[in-house]
Amino acid sequence: MAVGRSAALKIDWTKISTSLGLKGQTAASLQAFKKRNDDARRKLQVLTDQPQSIDFAHYRNTLKNQSVVDEIENHFKSFKPVTYDVGRQIKAIEAFEGQAMKNAEETKGRVDMELKDLQKTLQNIEEARPFEDLTVDEVVAARPDIDERTEQLVSKGRWQVPGYKARSTPNEGVCRGILIVWQEKFGDLSVL
Repeated sequence: MAVGRSAALKIDWTKISTSLGLKGQTAASLQAFKKRNDDARRKLQVLTDQPQSIDFAHYRNTLKNQSVVDEIENHFKSFKPVTYDVGRQIKAIEAFEGQAMKNAEETKGRVDMELKDLQKTLQNIEEARPFEDLTVDEVVAARPDIDERTEQLVSKGRWQVPGYKARSTPNEGVCRGILIVWQEKFGDLSVL
């Protein structure tokens, strides 16, 4: 029992949670267990500080009814504390520890996967060329669905992207003028 007490006193609770990287429900469960452990240790300390022996002679001199003191003394001498089998509690703690470790491993796996994805995304962002430098072929290679959608729209005779509204630019008047001159020289281009 003394070995168990000395081992319990040496537990560094903050080191456990930081070294294992515990968070969320696992960290809260560990904190609750630590609180229960501290409370039990405090109660044990209070009980061990109390006097262990009873002076029955003092009570015999103080009380008139000697038979009550004799009866209590007999009960006290015949009292044997109940021993508990803590195996069930230890199994529950081991099961909790196993579940906590399983949860921690799963969380670590998910975090590692997300870190890899984020690292890959960051690398893509850092290595990406500016949008202005991309060619149409490169965009189509990256997103083939854009080319397919464009072919669909063109095959149906639609030349504008649905939902896209062109904004007027300062050179819009100049563009219209060029279009008018072009149509006069080459005819109506909408038939193409």
